[in-house]
Amino acid sequence: MALSPTAAQRRVIDAADPVTGRLRGTEAQLAALVRRGLAFRHPRPPHDHFLTPAGHRIRDAADAPEEPKAPGPSTAPADGGVFAARVGGEEAAPGATGPARLREVRGAWQGLLELRRMTHPDGSTDRPCAWERSHLVRAAALALEAAGHRPAGPGGEDGYRVRATPQPEAVAVHEADAAALRGCAATLERAGWQVGEHTEPRTRARYLLASPRKV
Repeated sequence: MALSPTAAQRRVIDAADPVTGRLRGTEAQLAALVRRGLAFRHPRPPHDHFLTPAGHRIRDAADAPEEPKAPGPSTAPADGGVFAARVGGEEAAPGATGPARLREVRGAWQGLLELRRMTHPDGSTDRPCAWERSHLVRAAALALEAAGHRPAGPGGEDGYRVRATPQPEAVAVHEADAAALRGCAATLERAGWQVGEHTEPRTRARYLLASPRKV
């Protein structure tokens, strides 16, 4: 079980890269985080240290809101300048559109692929990693936004909406346009998710259920 970090160790955690979890600190600080189950040392050179899922949870508790619970209200982007993928339905923060946002999203996606490469024993990037499994809504939203899909606006505008579900390892993706919904499914499948299309019993609206692929 992960132990709570000291104030100094918490500062190291807070300064970690928000996507890859790469850490910077003294050897003593990093070793202490490893002992607490909050970091791991990558086996391949240059042997950098990265947050474990438990370390990510501690970091996220301070600077990111909870993921939305379907059918509850949408989440807002994380505060403090930390990157957050658009899940759809939230108020777009300043700078959340345009070329600068596109570069930021693409950079975050490349960082996530690198995290997959570094944390999978076989170095593969074709399936989600532990961080994605513990941040399902944010991970699926990043895959969609990085592929150019448009998130829904706060006023009911067309676009995707990624929401948590009662299932432990599945998110729901809603998109009113049938062709756009199929496009979201194709994107998530290419990103290593298992996707199925379903119908809401009450509204008859079509939606996706997506889960991270294990193999």
